Amino acid sequence: MKLDLLLVRPGDRRRVYGEMGPSLAAIEPPFWAALLAGHMRERGLSVGIIDADAEDLSPPDVAKRLAHIECTLLGVIVSGTNPSASTMSMPAAREILQQVRLHSPKVKTFLGGLHPSALPERTIREEPVDFVIQGEMFNTLPALFEAVKTGCNDSNLHIPGLWRMQDGGVISNPRPDLIENLDSLPDAAWDLLPMNLYRAHNWHCFANVQERQPYAVIYTSLGCPFNCSFCCINAIFGQAGIRYRSPERVLEEIDTLHCRYGVKNIKIMDEMFVLYPQHVRAICQGLVDRNYGLNIWAYARIDTVADGLLGPLKAAGFNWLAYGIESGNAAVRKGVTKGRFAQSAIKDTIRRTKDAGIHIGGNFIFGLPDDNMDTMQQTLDLACELNCEYANFYSAMAYPGSRLHEMAVAEGLPLPPDWRGYAQLAAETLPLPTRHLTGQAVLKFRDYAFDYYYRRGEYLDMIKSTFGDAAVKHILAMLSSKPQRHHAS
Repeated sequence: MKLDLLLVRPGDRRRVYGEMGPSLAAIEPPFWAALLAGHMRERGLSVGIIDADAEDLSPPDVAKRLAHIECTLLGVIVSGTNPSASTMSMPAAREILQQVRLHSPKVKTFLGGLHPSALPERTIREEPVDFVIQGEMFNTLPALFEAVKTGCNDSNLHIPGLWRMQDGGVISNPRPDLIENLDSLPDAAWDLLPMNLYRAHNWHCFANVQERQPYAVIYTSLGCPFNCSFCCINAIFGQAGIRYRSPERVLEEIDTLHCRYGVKNIKIMDEMFVLYPQHVRAICQGLVDRNYGLNIWAYARIDTVADGLLGPLKAAGFNWLAYGIESGNAAVRKGVTKGRFAQSAIKDTIRRTKDAGIHIGGNFIFGLPDDNMDTMQQTLDLACELNCEYANFYSAMAYPGSRLHEMAVAEGLPLPPDWRGYAQLAAETLPLPTRHLTGQAVLKFRDYAFDYYYRRGEYLDMIKSTFGDAAVKHILAMLSSKPQRHHAS
């Protein structure tokens, strides 16, 4: 097979998710790879995608697949649909690139995604790759392909967003402009993906845990206007801000996913979907008119759910909203610029959401810079009081591209020695220390809190009354999959 461009999404789920990888963790489509593939194919290129994560391919497996493909340019894309999914994929990306250099040394390669955008110089110095693309890639990749295809000398590659090595030194170019009109981008190249392999998060389908497939993600905006210090999502865009697709284009792509691929479980991957009421209402109305019976979840903030939005969201199939509550202590929240809302606002928004019939995924972080044992216990106490249908308990990580990472580097704080240590559930996981606690102590508390929360009678009784016995059995089985930890004290 001959291709102009081959895009690879690395996979390492057994090491990244431990025992939860084979059956519990979601398998999400590689959004950025699929969107880039559609963008390049629209320019007349032949494009292929290897999703090593979905197909559970090891780097040697990928190399065997590559033996049957001849391509002009190969890109490894390490952006997932959440901030942690990029950095933790770097070890697998490196192994794939090593295999390419070993078996196909003439093929030009690039790395793109959130992590390479956050650390472009370190990435081009350390990884076995010809180029690094910083930014969202839509403008840089077409120019890079043309240069590679025509054999342009490296010294003439003045392409915005492109980083490379030359004569032992790093050559960089300024960031490219962002795409202003998102409607000018085509749909993701869903036909190039193994759509039968993707599955929703287990909690997304608590109503029927046997029906997690088919599944897809879709975006209605790119970027985030907020600047939480623990978040790295804007590293790929270079600035805080948000750009929207038109509701019409969003609905057209949902039509494709549902009518062509039978998708009913959908994640809106926007970093902040419930923000601009007019945008939300227009999409909700379109979904109500279609009556597809979708099961959708999206991100919201405690202080962005305007009055009158919850009813339309539920009617449109938004059965879950994920809220970034982060900490049960106001001072800790304020320390990471998440202090715009009071404790009473958290409880009020959760109550209103539940009253609207929408389930809640509460996001909580242990180990933020001002955390100590008392404040982490306050976070666990608040989580138990809110009794959300699902609670994501994270350890604070200094993700590259976040202000926490900048702070950790400046202060010489211990960081994971390997990129896999930035994963939340890997054996190598090593959280950031706080001003009062070691990373090991934070990790130990996080794992204790997860088990404690889900074994509570109050929680299991709520799940039984809401979803039935099958969901309770599923949750208890989930608790039997314990993460292996090298760094828990």
